[in-house]
Amino acid sequence: MYVAVKGGEAAIDNAHRLLAETRRGDPAVPELTVAQIREQMTLLVDRVMAEGSLYDPDLAALALKQARGDVVEAVFLVRAYRTTLPRFGASKPVDTGAMAVARRVSATFKDLPGGQVLGPTFDYTHRLIDFALAAEGTVEPAAEAEPRDDAGTCPRVTDLLAQDGLIEPSPPDDGAPVGDLTREPVDYPADRALRLQALARGDEGFVLGLGYSTQRGYGRTHPFVGEVRVGDVAVEFVPEELGFPVPLGRIRLTECQMVNQFTGSGTTPPQFTRGYGLTFGQSERKAMAMALVDRALRAAELGEPVTSPAQDQEFVLAHCDSLQATGFVEHLKLPHYVDFQAELELVRRLRAEFFRDSDSVREAAE
Repeated sequence: MYVAVKGGEAAIDNAHRLLAETRRGDPAVPELTVAQIREQMTLLVDRVMAEGSLYDPDLAALALKQARGDVVEAVFLVRAYRTTLPRFGASKPVDTGAMAVARRVSATFKDLPGGQVLGPTFDYTHRLIDFALAAEGTVEPAAEAEPRDDAGTCPRVTDLLAQDGLIEPSPPDDGAPVGDLTREPVDYPADRALRLQALARGDEGFVLGLGYSTQRGYGRTHPFVGEVRVGDVAVEFVPEELGFPVPLGRIRLTECQMVNQFTGSGTTPPQFTRGYGLTFGQSERKAMAMALVDRALRAAELGEPVTSPAQDQEFVLAHCDSLQATGFVEHLKLPHYVDFQAELELVRRLRAEFFRDSDSVREAAE
């Protein structure tokens, strides 16, 4: 560490004070509050919660403030705090089918039970800078939607396909314990549950790039968005002393079911297959990319050749985590004086040998 440098501890203390001063910015500008970040930068807060593996909007907003908006640094802070929390057990699996939907769209069926719920989204905006926001005026309230007869009834699109046997069945719950990659290192090959855990907390940009690669021919998938839904679900926990579920609260999730073509095999008829994505908050881009990569990682299971990076689970899982990636990259900033001196000495010796050999060759030629 830098403490090895002369005056290192004092320099680090001064760096901390300078960081705090820089983080605050111009004192003439009102300080940004945690509540403002939580309420007005919700998508950023959701991303930090997802990649930090901890659902706590206040903590994620505080981490963003401390990190000066650096997402990876904020994720680092959240995960570090997460390790200090006691673990009481595992909650019951959430029922996304009973989600209180705030947004729900399908690219496969125009009309479906519950309808298309556009909700808050950038999808239908013109992507033009709205300079009126700089005036910090009031926001016009949204119009009330007309009630539907089937409001509140939102079956999954994949369930509709499953009724006709057009999509592979959901894997049965065999009751086997699910691994936890936050407590045990990943062994390869990893099962789908662990792969989904890694993707859910993986860096959004990396997962997005891999998902994009599958659409450009590096994953043998032709995807359709069966459904993307955003909404609140209940979280329940079963205390040992009670033996029945107790509600803990509600959290917002984004779920994506990707429908992919599959020609079948000698034992399996042609049908659609699934790619799945689930993440904290409203994070549709991440959930969709996750679903694309999930389907690509099932190549071996479905008898497809593994030829692309998105299909190689060791490549994907070993590189999707932003903290591991930043650790390997940013450690290069730390002192490597001894290592570099060794390399420097080696290069000097090799250069001396090179020029000595060149001189010998030249003399022999003369």
